[in-house]
Amino acid sequence: MGLSADFFDWLKSKQELVNRALEFYVPYLDGQARRLFEAMHYSLMSGGKRLRPILVMAGAEAAGGKPEDVLPAACAIECIHTYSLIHDDLPAMDDDDLRRGKPTCHKAFDEATAILAGDGLLTHAFRLLAHEELADKFPQENLLEGIRLVAEAAGLYGMVAGQMADLLAEGRNVTAEELAFIHRHKTAALIRASVLLGATLVGTGKKEKEALSSYGWNIGHAFQIIDDILDLTADEKTLGKPIGSDLKKKKATYPALFGLEASRAKARSLLEEALSSIAILGDKAKTLADIAYYVLERKL
Repeated sequence: MGLSADFFDWLKSKQELVNRALEFYVPYLDGQARRLFEAMHYSLMSGGKRLRPILVMAGAEAAGGKPEDVLPAACAIECIHTYSLIHDDLPAMDDDDLRRGKPTCHKAFDEATAILAGDGLLTHAFRLLAHEELADKFPQENLLEGIRLVAEAAGLYGMVAGQMADLLAEGRNVTAEELAFIHRHKTAALIRASVLLGATLVGTGKKEKEALSSYGWNIGHAFQIIDDILDLTADEKTLGKPIGSDLKKKKATYPALFGLEASRAKARSLLEEALSSIAILGDKAKTLADIAYYVLERKL
């Protein structure tokens, strides 16, 4: 098994759909706060694979829904992801100058504007999660569950806690348990939430949600391992930022703790677990299976 023959055409079409939706759902206003909106759009539209919003749509599809119906929610997830990148790049955090081959937000604008751009994207995400289009299409209880799911994944139960743990781990030896906490919270939590969000809005059974949750945890964990590997093995043009930055900052990474070969083997094992998790969904999970292969095997 592997990627479907038409996957990359499908992926490109969904990326273009997300980009158009982001331009529509995220404001770009003139006036006194124009610089804020310029900074938000600078980072939001700077490229990226749009993996998380595409997972929202794929999750909706796996639950029997239409991907286009969850576009505001998909855009909300990308806003949260982009906010996290803006703040991660700040001098007080990872202090990075490049992101996706371009100057980071605080370099292109300034630190204060970058902080506010991140704040703006995060809060606007919850405006999108409560968007009237979603309220018109989905039951109120599904919408409320979806908002709670995302808030938990993005905040102190997820990504923010993971970032704190990641910062505290710099420059010291960490245990496997500490590293797993960082990966699970900083990266996997929002990826899992993306998959579940679309399915939650559409509505699906307990077993199906458990399958999608397991899939999300597995590919989220593997995604971070692959990122750690690429930081050591990719070229700067492919990576979009200087290679070896994790090593220079003495970050807690899977290759640093276990080595490259063990890291590659772990990523492949997680791929298998992710695919096994969604087997009960049958053909409805075809897209999710393709995404798993794309995220993991293609980067190895």
